[in-house]
Amino acid sequence: MKRFLYTFLGAVAGYISGAVLGYILVHLFSPNVHDKELEAAMTGAFFSGPVIAVLSAVVGFVLGGRKRVRDSGE
Repeated sequence: MKRFLYTFLGAVAGYISGAVLGYILVHLFSPNVHDKELEAAMTGAFFSGPVIAVLSAVVGFVLGGRKRVRDSGE
């Protein structure tokens, strides 16, 4: 259950941050002057958001499955 929660939270946080990052990067570097707002929104929603969400979900999956090593005190 913990692994699922970390995966889900990683995907949601990754999507939001990826979408915002993609939006900002397109606004800064795109030479398009006609419909830059639309290009930025579509890139954030349909490319950078999902890509970062998948990467973040993988990281959440890995971190959610780690077990803590307890010191035996010996």
